[in-house]
Amino acid sequence: MYQQQLYQELIKAIIKQKPSKRQLNTLKNKLCSKYKIKQPPTDIQILLHTTPEQANKLKLITKPTRTISGVAVVAVMSYPFSCPHGKCLMCPGGPASIYGDVPQSYTGKEPATMRALRNKFDPYFQVMNRLEHYIVMGQNPEKVELIVMGGTFPSFNKKYQENFIKNCFKAMNDFSNLFYKRNKFNFTKFKKFFELPGHVKDPLRAKNIHKKFKQLKNKNKKSLQAEQIKNESSNIRCTGLTLETRPDFAKLKQANEMLRLGCTRVELGIQSVYEKALKNIQRGHTVKDTIESIKILKDLGFKINAHYMLGLPGITKKQDLKGLKELFTNSDFKPDMLKLYPCMVVEGTKLYNLWKKKKFKPLNTKQAADIIANAKKFIPKYVRIMRVQRDIPTYMIAAGVDRTNLRQYIEKITKNKKIKCKCIRCREIGRAKKTGTQTTKESDSTQEKPIINLMHYKASNGTEFFIEAVDKYNNLYGFCRLRFPDKSLRKEITQDSALIRELHVYGPATSIGKKGKVQHKGIGKQLLKQAENTAKMYHKEKIIIISGIGVRNYYKKLKYKQHGPYMTKKI
Repeated sequence: MYQQQLYQELIKAIIKQKPSKRQLNTLKNKLCSKYKIKQPPTDIQILLHTTPEQANKLKLITKPTRTISGVAVVAVMSYPFSCPHGKCLMCPGGPASIYGDVPQSYTGKEPATMRALRNKFDPYFQVMNRLEHYIVMGQNPEKVELIVMGGTFPSFNKKYQENFIKNCFKAMNDFSNLFYKRNKFNFTKFKKFFELPGHVKDPLRAKNIHKKFKQLKNKNKKSLQAEQIKNESSNIRCTGLTLETRPDFAKLKQANEMLRLGCTRVELGIQSVYEKALKNIQRGHTVKDTIESIKILKDLGFKINAHYMLGLPGITKKQDLKGLKELFTNSDFKPDMLKLYPCMVVEGTKLYNLWKKKKFKPLNTKQAADIIANAKKFIPKYVRIMRVQRDIPTYMIAAGVDRTNLRQYIEKITKNKKIKCKCIRCREIGRAKKTGTQTTKESDSTQEKPIINLMHYKASNGTEFFIEAVDKYNNLYGFCRLRFPDKSLRKEITQDSALIRELHVYGPATSIGKKGKVQHKGIGKQLLKQAENTAKMYHKEKIIIISGIGVRNYYKKLKYKQHGPYMTKKI
């Protein structure tokens, strides 16, 4: 009874006072003392005790960085299958591993893996569960960036691949049908369906919800294409689909299949630019495979997020830094995004045995932070550093980077050495910090007309243009990646074509059709117009966009038409 009184008094006070985070914590403690309650409620618990009217007024947003880049990331795991080439030296997990049946290269203790295990690796269950989390956190999941993790997806059985992606789309569509009516979210129906407030570890609740998921999943079954078409106008739309693979499973055949599934970005496990390193870790592919796959993927319009490992066996710290430089000076590479993974020793791997015999010594936290901080000197502005370490809990790491906040160590070094990082992530509006030319004065900068900058560079025998919209402090509103491909690999891509590989506007995720601080203010249209004008200058006659399924209607309004997996327009 006292708890309910606390919630209602707290909710009314928040709506009236609009407190800061610090003021809210003081308010929680004060009311807990008043009602003799030991543990202050979390923001999520407060949200779950609101009425629909109160929920709209409250706007309590927990973990805002989840959607600060303009989209809600939904990461799902595929079933634990073995890698086609076997196991790499440093790779944990996989079927029948010491961690149980978990996806290759995972331990089962990463947040995404634990969600997948709770949901029996069912893609439908995982997507529904993650969308539930976003709503509970008070965040907007209407623009979903779907990421499929857990192994070399194109190596899996073709039917499995299609069913997996189809059920991801069906989950987004069904969630939309269930809880949205005339574009309004039904919070009461949502709480009833997910039995909220409730605990994630309650077995009866989990059983009940899984039963509901199963019924919905098996109802009104459609084809992949039908679910994709439905998603074009759904309230929960897939704005981008990412698939993970290796360079030897990212050639033309696999790339065309990924296009059919709706993929727009490829996470490519290149791991190193050194042949020696790939051989040492028993990677099973070559640098030549890497170069070939990057070229094919770019010429088809994909965005490339390269996975790169530091501190691999046989590679010195000096070579690590040189290798990262090679990644962005050699036109055969030049990925759009980068995930950096310092090599760590985990039990159940071949590398663990070498380490036990003192035949391998991994980089420690300071060494890894130092390499990455120094690499930031030459990271181009068209690159986004997505990650700097794995998500493996520190208690599972036998040797190597033993801190989960490596990025903070890196920031400390860059600050002390006065290294200015130009990467996309460090300049995103809403994330950029007040360091030198970067600022968070969004109240001023978001009112200004953006400055459009254009740079071009050679990559994989083609020409790339990075078009960005920034404010006077160099904070990034959005950008566009335009490519003149080297080869025509599909009938849709003619010699007079220009490819738009990415169009992205930053700022907190905003509902479809509504205006936000940065999103839906015409910046995307400005960037697109600049891309079209640039293509015209070089006598191109056609623009081809690799579009997320849920963004097709946006381009249709701008007179683009669907042509195969692309959106195209004559210019």
